[in-house]
Amino acid sequence: MNNAYLLIGGNLGDRLGNLKNATKEIELHCGKILSSSAIYETAAWGFTEQPPFFNQALQVETALSATELMQQLLSIELSLGRERLLPLGPRSIDLDIIYFNNEIIHNDIVSIPHPRMEQRNFVLIPLNEIAPTFLHPVLHISTSSLLEQCKDESHVYKKTTN
Repeated sequence: MNNAYLLIGGNLGDRLGNLKNATKEIELHCGKILSSSAIYETAAWGFTEQPPFFNQALQVETALSATELMQQLLSIELSLGRERLLPLGPRSIDLDIIYFNNEIIHNDIVSIPHPRMEQRNFVLIPLNEIAPTFLHPVLHISTSSLLEQCKDESHVYKKTTN
């Protein structure tokens, strides 16, 4: 079995409902969710003129390869209404692989570890909640240390109500 860390998020429609639906689909089609962070809200990163995002980190045990997992995640995005209209633009759901075991993978389907994840609080804060000691396979630095070193000044707020 493989161990994958995912970041799920979205900023259109029923943000909380979209995360819940994505989680159900991941369990049905990808593998067992071993742990999940709280849900966090953050302003958009990059293209900032859009609604704020909800994000959550998941640890998934899967029999799929990294490429198969990414293909399945893309299929789930489509089934939940994801449209790719603008790079870094608004989206109902976004499913990304942050880590897959300790592997380094770059192909036409997936890049692992996720590019620039160490520069983004909206990734590091939820990931730190479930994997603070996990070592970035390229940088050889724990998630908690990456978070301490991160220069991203955007605010990430834990969602307090369901």
